[in-house]
Amino acid sequence: MDDETAEIELLEQNLNKTRQISQRMTSILSSFDTRLVKLEKSILPLYNSTQVLTRRSNNIESALQKIDEIASYHEGVAAEEALILRGPQPNQLSAYTEVLERMNVSVAFNSTDSRDKARLVESGAKKLIQLYTKLVAEGSSGVPPGGAEFTSVPFPASLLATLQPLVTFLRTLPLPATHPSHPAAPGIQSALKDAQKGYGDMRGAWVRKCLETFGKRVVDRAETIDGVAAGREVGKWTENMLTVADEEYNLLLELAPLSSPAAISTTYATLISPLTNLFTSTLGSLGSLIKRNLNKNTFLALSAYSSLTSMQLRWNEVMSRRADRRENELKEGLHSIRASCLRSFPEFLADIRLAGLGKGGEIGTGLADFTISSVQYLERIPAVQDAAASALLTLGDGNWKMGEGTQIGKSKTTEVDEQTVLEHFTYDVVNATVQSLLTLSRTNKRPAFGAIFLLNNVSYLRTALIVRPRTDVPSILSRPSQELLNSNFRTAKAGYFDANFSPLLQTLIDEKDKGKSAVKEKFTRFFDLLDEVTERHVVARVLTDDPDGRATVAEEAVKLVVPSLQRFIQRNLGKEFSKNPQKCKYIKMPPEEVEALIKGFYGGGVSSSGAPSVPPPEKISTTLLQQAGWGW
Repeated sequence: MDDETAEIELLEQNLNKTRQISQRMTSILSSFDTRLVKLEKSILPLYNSTQVLTRRSNNIESALQKIDEIASYHEGVAAEEALILRGPQPNQLSAYTEVLERMNVSVAFNSTDSRDKARLVESGAKKLIQLYTKLVAEGSSGVPPGGAEFTSVPFPASLLATLQPLVTFLRTLPLPATHPSHPAAPGIQSALKDAQKGYGDMRGAWVRKCLETFGKRVVDRAETIDGVAAGREVGKWTENMLTVADEEYNLLLELAPLSSPAAISTTYATLISPLTNLFTSTLGSLGSLIKRNLNKNTFLALSAYSSLTSMQLRWNEVMSRRADRRENELKEGLHSIRASCLRSFPEFLADIRLAGLGKGGEIGTGLADFTISSVQYLERIPAVQDAAASALLTLGDGNWKMGEGTQIGKSKTTEVDEQTVLEHFTYDVVNATVQSLLTLSRTNKRPAFGAIFLLNNVSYLRTALIVRPRTDVPSILSRPSQELLNSNFRTAKAGYFDANFSPLLQTLIDEKDKGKSAVKEKFTRFFDLLDEVTERHVVARVLTDDPDGRATVAEEAVKLVVPSLQRFIQRNLGKEFSKNPQKCKYIKMPPEEVEALIKGFYGGGVSSSGAPSVPPPEKISTTLLQQAGWGW
């Protein structure tokens, strides 16, 4: 008990000490609290004034930042404005377009200074458009290509490399259709239209300059070279023009700032206008050349018509549809050339018939000029067969005979195709030539010479057109035409034998008076006539253009004369004459020598080419056909 009481007393003592300590701590804390209140009252005014100063400092700092930003912005705008006003440089094109693009975006978002920026955008766009025009002008200048063959001049690759990104940017510029509220859109569109029209003018003038020299060359050469070749040159030149126009269209699609279909068509029409004018003037010069001497330039007209007709579809596509044009210069030119072709057929036949009338006097025995011309004419037709057949079909079957009517047996117009009408025409050419030859041979005062003339000419016709043609003439000759030539050759050969050798044979006919004097007279007459025939064949050569024909005629002449002479000698050998003909003074030469003499009439060599050639002697030099100008 005592221990517990002692512990309780100890605990009470500790509790009192703790209470005393707590009271002292409470007193100290109360004193601290009083002092803190006093401190707070002293610091609060200072805190409030410091907060105001901090806020002011922040405001000042923000204001200074804004001032720096504004100053920097204005310095950038000034630099960009100077860059735009200075204009694009070839090596700074990307930087220039980036500045314009930024300004254009600012205008699109309606910034406070959008009007000023719009003016700068318009000014910069026009500077770029000026650069575009300058580069196009550089690529469309210089010396055009020369030489005999045309070669197109591509747009310079170095300029094209600069133009391509430039055109790509120009196509992004604001236009009324895409940016209706953009202040600069109308001005930019107007400038682009002018630049694109200038593109068409410059490129059109350049390609015309490149083609013009060759067009003049085609016209100049048309008077000096073969007509068929000249017509093909016309076609080649036109083909080159279409190729150039096609290349320019593709280049326009690549370089046109305004790429809408309507703008492309308008610019392309401007570009090809110089080309169509050049084509019209060149074809007009050719047409005048053809009309000035249609007889000479018939095959120029036919060849040109054939070459140009094949390009009609391409012309429609390249020169009309793409440019949205109704004009078709090629079609108009073809109408003019076709009219000349239609005139040429009846005029050629009329001149052949007129040549058959002759001009009086001796006609000789060589080839008539109209015979040579007819052969040359028919030889050239296969080269222009399509054009000739088409023109003849347009003219109408038989209408080339100028009112003589249609031949019997010809098909109706609705049933005639191009091949048939061409065969009808060639038949009329052959027939007219043969009839004119017959007329001239009959007007000769010396029938023997007329017969040689007819045989030489008909044989030349037959050999050149049927036997050994130099071109594909048989393909345009109908069977009646070939039969006509063969029949007249046989008739002419028979007439030749009749006119030259029949008088010889008539002297060898037995008569009632078989006395010595009559027989002597027959021998004398025979050899006198043989001398005349010999002299005639020295002057007039037979079939000089046909070695095979000469050999055949020589053989037939020998068979015609020598056997009759041999029989006559055998019948009259007797007491009145020596049984050895060589010892008879009235028989000037034996049959063997007569045979050799007759074969000598037809001596001559074969031409190196093996083809019939025109003999130099005995040509008719003043026929009406020559005066009419037929000759190729």
